[in-house]
Amino acid sequence: MSNMRGIDTPVRQRRRRVFKEVANLAYHSENLKDDMEALPYKIVDYEESSYWESVYRDRAVIRERIRLAMGMSLRPENREHPGHLTEGLEESNIDEKYYEPPLMQVIPSACNACPENRYEITGSCMGCLAHPCHSVCPKGAISMVNGKSVIDQDKCIKCGKCKNICPYDAVCHKERPCKSACGVNAIKSDKFGRACIDKDNCVSCGMCMVSCPFGAIADKSQIFQLIRAMQSGKKIIAQVAPAFVGQFGAGVTPDMFKTALKELGFADVYETALGADLGCIAEAEHYVNEVVSGKQDFALTSCCPSWSVMAKNLFPETIDKISNELTPMVATARIIKKEHPDASVVFIGPCASKKLEASRRSVRSDVDFVITFEELTGMFEAKGILLDEIKAMDEMQDATAAGRGYGVAGGVAGAIEKCIQTYYPGTEVKIEHAEGLSECKKILLLAKAGMKKGCLIEGMACPGGCVAGAGTNIPIVQASKEVARFQAEAKEEVPGING
Repeated sequence: MSNMRGIDTPVRQRRRRVFKEVANLAYHSENLKDDMEALPYKIVDYEESSYWESVYRDRAVIRERIRLAMGMSLRPENREHPGHLTEGLEESNIDEKYYEPPLMQVIPSACNACPENRYEITGSCMGCLAHPCHSVCPKGAISMVNGKSVIDQDKCIKCGKCKNICPYDAVCHKERPCKSACGVNAIKSDKFGRACIDKDNCVSCGMCMVSCPFGAIADKSQIFQLIRAMQSGKKIIAQVAPAFVGQFGAGVTPDMFKTALKELGFADVYETALGADLGCIAEAEHYVNEVVSGKQDFALTSCCPSWSVMAKNLFPETIDKISNELTPMVATARIIKKEHPDASVVFIGPCASKKLEASRRSVRSDVDFVITFEELTGMFEAKGILLDEIKAMDEMQDATAAGRGYGVAGGVAGAIEKCIQTYYPGTEVKIEHAEGLSECKKILLLAKAGMKKGCLIEGMACPGGCVAGAGTNIPIVQASKEVARFQAEAKEEVPGING
């Protein structure tokens, strides 16, 4: 599967532009309804629409993006009059958390109805004498037409043998990018062949969204409501996920970032790695007491909400194996609320599914808003704050190296292992980690079959870990290096046993 992550594509530029303009509305609009109606014309200039073949389609797509970025729902396409862009604006022009699920949505007018799974012979076919593609096809679906091979799509069973055997690499496999990025089979097709999301299967990881080359999938945002809350004079404290390092410019240090957030209007800034520190001590103790002792076959970490929702949905028998510890986001929110009972908490992170975790009813999250690094960039841009020119007036030094490592695949299990080695020396630790939901599924199948006894299993929905989340700004490899560097700067290797 090709990976567009970290490349500044036109799709990405559009997303960023929409977040900036929606933040702009919240900060500066005198007449919200009129200004919102004018936005598609501001973003899509009649002379300059190079995105779609039609300026009208371009604006139609932008209208739906604006609605989602304001936390509103898409308008039904099958109604004769889908209503104004601002329909439902009153409900979302508020200063509190606002979401109607589902979180991930396909914008039908933007979907290209890509083929789901199809093999085709390209112009590279040399019409060779051997034509091994004919010989290996189990269904006789390939024939010669005008000296070139052609696949009869009615007979083709999509086995891919022709592609593997062709000496000229002349067979291409077309897959729907969103579908191949989804590890839980949540992408289906509507009657027009366009993608749609099965909300019972979807775990909101956002990998479909970042893999669609047409920008046809978007999630909802709370930047508008967050800015409204800041304008209402509420005390708002930010907690930033471990993956934040390097996301806002190469020269922007954690200390500069903290100062920039305060300039934006946050009363204070905490590292979510603080909650991770508490979690890894508790999970180390749980592993030693439950798994090493033999009471439990294996243990699953619980930081990634998409991984734990998938485990609960597909492998209900593993529910008791998933750590009951609070996730770092929730643990940090509780620390903040204890110290500042009057404050609202915003989690700033790389992740789409944290938005739903914060809204969950089962465990009170204490998180009032969730925004991604990408959405935060829109806020900085709308406010005209240039991060690389910020003079650092603050220090970011709450957490240990263990907690800071949670942003990278393998970092959670690694942190727990370090805690076990420190506090339970001599204990043998068996670590497994899976990244990407299809790999996560495989490891859970093996665990279910009894092949992962004694293991501590970490699952991350995004290949690469949180640094690869749907709301990140920079390439994954670069982000992993930045997190490692920040980890190395921590004053402590592991948290103290009393927190």
